[in-house]
Formats: sequence, structure tokens, C-alpha cells
Amino acid sequence: MFYVQYAHARTQQVAVNAKSMGVDHSNFDPSLLNHATETDLLAKLSELPRLAIQAAEFREPHRIARYLEEVAGSYHRWYDNCRVIPLSDKPVEPIHSTRLWLNDAAGVVLRNGLNLLGVSAPERM
Repeated sequence: MFYVQYAHARTQQVAVNAKSMGVDHSNFDPSLLNHATETDLLAKLSELPRLAIQAAEFREPHRIARYLEEVAGSYHRWYDNCRVIPLSDKPVEPIHSTRLWLNDAAGVVLRNGLNLLGVSAPERM
């Protein structure tokens, strides 16, 4: 679960750093999310409700643990390929705000999944 906790902590620090660089939640335009890792992450995040119900019905909490590992992997791949914060000499653009929304959505899914398992969701590591 360390990998999942680390991904959650990273989402929190990205949000803090984005705020300090002037990226806010003023714009959300899903049509800007064109990178393969963005669509991958969005698809993976959307699976939590169905998966949580299945895990409860079949009494198989390992399904949530495995899912969270997949979300963490998708998040890290996305983070490595898509900038939430512009480079220091570049202006903040709508894509940065949209990616901040995606970052925060990943954080919510990771935190909720960890909470379902009774595992802490650290803000920092």
C-alpha cells in the first residue's frame, strides 16, 4: 500500500505547488484532456463505484487494494507525461487548471479507497 499512499501524497503536493504557481480551479474543459495517459486515468478513476460494490458483495477487499495499485500506476504515468504546473517561464493555461481537476479527482479516489481499507492517506511522505 506504500505505492498507493505515495501516489495520494503526490496528488496533495501537486495541488499545493499548483496553488503557489497560480494554477487554480477556474477552468475545467475535459476536451483538453487528449493525452493517452489522461484518458487512461479518467477511465480508471470511473471504476471505483462499481468495484467497491463488487468487493462488498463478494466480500473481497483485495479487489479494492488491487484497483488502488492500478490507479496509482495510472496516476504516476500521467504525472510523468502531463504537466499540471507550467514551467517557470510559461504562463498558466486552461490545460493546467483542467489537469489540476484531474489531479484532485485522483486524490479523492485514492483517499476514499484507502479509507475503505482502513489505511491512512498521508498528505506528505
